[in-house]
Amino acid sequence: MSRCRQCKVEILDETERCPLCNSVLEHTIEVENMYPDVRMVTRRLMLISHIYLFCALLAEALLVYLNAVTSSEIWWCTITGLGLLYGYMLLRYAILGKSGYQSKAIVLVLIAVLMAVAVDFVVGYQGWSVNYVLPSGILFIDIGILALMCYNRRNWQSYMMWQLLMILCSIVPLVFSLVGIASSPVLGLIAFASSVFLFLGTLIIGDRKARTELKRRFHIR
Repeated sequence: MSRCRQCKVEILDETERCPLCNSVLEHTIEVENMYPDVRMVTRRLMLISHIYLFCALLAEALLVYLNAVTSSEIWWCTITGLGLLYGYMLLRYAILGKSGYQSKAIVLVLIAVLMAVAVDFVVGYQGWSVNYVLPSGILFIDIGILALMCYNRRNWQSYMMWQLLMILCSIVPLVFSLVGIASSPVLGLIAFASSVFLFLGTLIIGDRKARTELKRRFHIR
């Protein structure tokens, strides 16, 4: 970059003279890279994610082969595959995704809970995932939503849809208890009560602003 002392302007073109007054330009400090190239960083992260995916597929193929030749009663390669898949999702969704940090955190916790349930079924269903991990994950998300609402007090009503989602999710452990899949309904009841009271508390304390947010979300006039 150059500068013309006469015209007091910056010249971006690679020229020795000012296009306005034809005076000789003086070179200034390069400022083209003052801000980081976000696109370059994104490309590098995409490349890393692609390399990770390729290596993960190779590793999982090898683990499937080892699992098959060892004649194991448990398909433990499924567990490693889920772990590698979760790592890829962390790269693509948590780091490269365009969603907000709160959405990323909640979705990743839910996916981790679902994977824990899958692991429970792979190793021979013992019920620990639906009895403890699933309701504990819901409680953890409820606490996280409450913390986010306290931190983002100006936009607390935006978390109400997540609260409704948690109520729906907390019904799942209760259904599992009714059909006999889950043997310990206590933690599931606690998770359901936590989700319901969190939503009711937001609705009551939020008053008109909370009701307006629900009407807007569900397109109710």
